[in-house]
Order: sequence, then structure tokens, then C-alpha cells
Amino acid sequence: MPLPDFFLQELKARTDMAELVSSYVNLRRSGRNLVGLCPFHHEKTPSFNVYPDNGSFYCFGCGTGGDVITFVRKIENLDYMEAVRFLAQRAGLQVPEDHVDDSMSRLRARVLEINRETARFYHSTLLSPIGKPGLEYLTGRGLSMRTIRHFGLGFSPPGRFTLTDHLKKVGYTDDELVQANVAFKSRSGKTMDRFYSRVMFPIIDLRGNVVAFGGRILTDEKPKYINTSDTPVYHKSSGLFAMNFAKNNGGEQLILAEGYMDVISLHQAGFTNAMASLGTSLTVEQARLMSRYAKEVVICYDSDAAGQKAASRAIPMLREAGLLVKVLSVPGNKDPDEYIRSHGEEGYAYFKRLLDACGNDVEYRLAKLKEGCNLNTADGRVSYLTGAAEMLATLDNRIEQEVYAGRLAEEMSIDKSSILAQIRKQGRQREKQRTQRQFREVQQEMSGMKDTVNPEKRRHLRAVNAEEALIAYLFAHPDNAGWVSQKAPPEKFSTPFTRRVYEAVLGKITNDKPLSLTDLTQSLTGEEISAVARILSRYHSVSVGQEDAEEYIQVMNQEAGKLSEEELRNASGDDLMQQLERLREMKK
Repeated sequence: MPLPDFFLQELKARTDMAELVSSYVNLRRSGRNLVGLCPFHHEKTPSFNVYPDNGSFYCFGCGTGGDVITFVRKIENLDYMEAVRFLAQRAGLQVPEDHVDDSMSRLRARVLEINRETARFYHSTLLSPIGKPGLEYLTGRGLSMRTIRHFGLGFSPPGRFTLTDHLKKVGYTDDELVQANVAFKSRSGKTMDRFYSRVMFPIIDLRGNVVAFGGRILTDEKPKYINTSDTPVYHKSSGLFAMNFAKNNGGEQLILAEGYMDVISLHQAGFTNAMASLGTSLTVEQARLMSRYAKEVVICYDSDAAGQKAASRAIPMLREAGLLVKVLSVPGNKDPDEYIRSHGEEGYAYFKRLLDACGNDVEYRLAKLKEGCNLNTADGRVSYLTGAAEMLATLDNRIEQEVYAGRLAEEMSIDKSSILAQIRKQGRQREKQRTQRQFREVQQEMSGMKDTVNPEKRRHLRAVNAEEALIAYLFAHPDNAGWVSQKAPPEKFSTPFTRRVYEAVLGKITNDKPLSLTDLTQSLTGEEISAVARILSRYHSVSVGQEDAEEYIQVMNQEAGKLSEEELRNASGDDLMQQLERLREMKK
């Protein structure tokens, strides 16, 4: 059963869209709207818009949009009912739970229970005789029992049914274990442990829930690490290992390390602001998450080629999340764990000196460019300066460009104006490419080529554009719904999607309250809500009156019954004659 309208109206009234989004995204005012960098995709130029007057948001870059519930669902990785509960708690409301369909919420709760019980099982196994190989490995890496307990480290037994047998005894089903990804179905249909004979690292979210696991093999078997796949409670692209501890550090700096052991060693040494991405390259979501808790991130990846490549990929993402970025290179091609252990009790002091002395990301990138060029040759000098200009052109801050152009000019004994001219040239080329890309995207959107929610739009382009405009008109003028519905009944709409949205809108319009996207969230999917948000954002700054609405309805009438291009190509003679007759009738 859906939530009652009175509750959703009260939730909407008590939730300020701009205030909510501002707690996650840096917004600035632009006319009646607020704009910022999208938290859902990688971008340099702000295309994320918040519309306080109708309580919606839309990103013109990635096409994500919706209301407050949609925003919380995506940013916090929650299902519909969990997002409602999140907002209700924030607004001081009690959710009317009777008869609500919260099957996904119940599944997520069960998965979290399974993960918690699994973490306890692995930890107790580590401290038992069966876990001796795992405990010896961890203590051999210099970890104290206090650190092992603090991170809840464990060991998965060598048997392939040990965990599953335990979990089924305490009341969980085979399907639930598979959903939690602590087990999988074999070809024979048996439910088997996903992890076995591995040191286990529980992954804990910001609310303190165990959401996933990473497991390290103790032999030379491959892969060395396996991690939980995406589940109803976990998406590796948005999580960070040990962020639940690092966020409470109290400082404004985070250390981004490469692996579990590096992070744990850093914490044990006293650097409790360390965390790591989870078995994958850094993502935009992870960078945005860091920006909520810090102003500066120090990248501390391994010094090998893979680590340096990963650092180069991470820098622009962190910068575009609004973070200051530094890069720490550990001497001797060691990882942070090795480096700290190699200095024994002095590990903290040695690493702190590295941390205090590390340069920013621009200096790091210039140094990497310089390493790859032979500055004793003219070609090498040109290559270095050209690459440096390309890199500096990516910086938004003109002062930064001026400062580093001056340093390069002094270093290479060349006129600063020449370097700045090359930077400006590269900047113009980048801007031209960005404009061309945006133009192509707009063309594709207007033609319906990229519309996955309403794939039939391309066949009925003129009609659908009019239908979308009419839907936007109703959001702005719900008091005119009566005559609109008389002149444009739902059956006149050309595609199932626009027809369904139109019917949902008409069904929610009353005389005593304004219409918003929140009214439709129980009728439409998340993708469909984004599509409606796109429609509203397109017409948000356009003044549309009754004459315009009548024109939209006229277009719909003209397009009704027309054959599409594909149908025209395949039409018979009789079909074409009927089409011509219809067109003649319309002109009369």
C-alpha cells in the first residue's frame, strides 16, 4: 500500500530542498535557481540545478533529476522507504508504516543482519585454533590485538560450507545468503561460502553497518583479494574503507591510501584520518563523499607504476569535488605500511615528516612530466613545456596558472608570456571541444535519440514535445487542469510514458495544494522521475500561458494519427491515401 498523501505533503512542507542539497553539494545562486557540481557524475563545469520553488533538481550533464526523496535515495544509496524514513527523522515526523510495501527495506535489513553475524563469525574464527594462519599473518604484519579488534578483522575457514551452515542454523535462508553475497549457488545447486581460507576485512558504512567484506588469500593463489560484489546494501563505487573512523578525526585533511593494510597500519601509527577506495579506481561519488568531511586530501598510493597511474586519475576527480590535493611519495618504492614498519617505534615521526613535506598535485604532475623528458635536448624541452601548458590549461584558477607559468619560465629560461599564450591556446581548444560536445548532446536529447525512458519519443517527436510542454504547464498552472483534461484526454497522448505521467499528474491535482514531483514518486520509477524533472527544468524559466497550452493541444491533435517515418516507408498505397485524407481534413 502507498503512503498517505497527507504524510507526503507534510514531509514535503518540512523539507527545504536547497538546505538538504547544500549539505552535500556546494551551491551558488543563479537567478531563481541554485547551481553546483553534480554529485552523481564527473564534471568540471556546474550543470546541477536545484529549483527551490518546485522542490526539484536536475543535472543537464548526466540527466539525473527528481525531488527530495529521489536525491536522498541516490546520494545515500537507499531504497524508497529508507529515504522516506531518513527525511522523516530529519523533519521530526513519524512514518505511517501500516500496510506499506517495504519488501526491499526488509531485504536490506536482513542483509545487514547477515553481514553483522558474518563479521562476528569471522572474528571469532580468527581468535580460534582454526584462525591461527590468519592471526599469524596479521601479527606478522605488525598489527596489535587492539588494532585487530578495532577493525573487527577476521578469518574465513577453509571449509566451503562452514559459514553458510552457521548462518542457516541461526535462521537465514539460502536466497538471503546469496543476496548478501556471502555465499553463491554452485552448478550443483548447493549454497557455498564465497570466502574461504582468507583474512577478512569488514567494510563498515558511515552509520556503523557492516555492508561488505574484503578477503586476502594467504598463499600465492590468484586473485590475492576478492571483495563483495554490489548488493542491496553496498555499492563499491560509493564506499570508502575506514571512512567511518576517518570522518571523526576532527581535522580538515584525509589521507587516501591504496589498500586495507596501508589504512590499518596508518591508523595504528596514529594517522586516524586514513581511508581507501574499495577494490576499484577512485570514483566521483567517493570524491564527493570525501569533500563532505575534509578540505584537503593527501594521495598516498604505492610508488609503483600502477599506483602512480591511479594517483594521476584521482587528482582531477578530487579537484573537481572542491578539494585541495597533495601527493605523498614514499621513498624506496615502499607502500605506507612497509615504510612505517621499517622505522619501528619511529614510524609515526618519519611518516609525519613525509606528510608535512609533500607537494601539491600540480607540482607532482609537473615532476612526472619532467621525468619523461630529456631536458638536454631541444625536443625534450619543447615536449616538457607543451605538456606542462596542457596540464596548466586544465586549472580553473588563473592565479595558479600565472604562478606556475612563472616557475616554468624561470626553470627553463623562457619568456613567461610564451608559456601563458600556450596555456590560453590549450584552454580555448578545450572550451571549443566542450561546447561541441554539449551541442551534440542537446541535439541528441531534442531528437529523442538518447531517451531510454521514453524510447518511442523519436517516432513521435513533435507530438511528445507538445505533450511534455503541456505536462510542465500543468505543474505551473494546476488550477487549469479542468479545461486541459477536457481538450486533451489521456488517450490523445502519443506514447505510453507521457500518457502515464499525464494521468498521474491529473490524479494528484487538487484545489488546496500545489503540485510537486514528490506527489508522483509512488507512481513512477526513479528513472521516470528523472525524466519528468528534465521536462520541468527545460520549461522552468519559460513563461507559458493558456494560449501556449492551447497551441500544444493543437499540435497533439495535428500529430494524432500521423504515420511515422518508418511507417511511411513501409506503408501500402491505401495507407498513404488514408494519411493524405486525414491531412486534408485537418486543414479544413
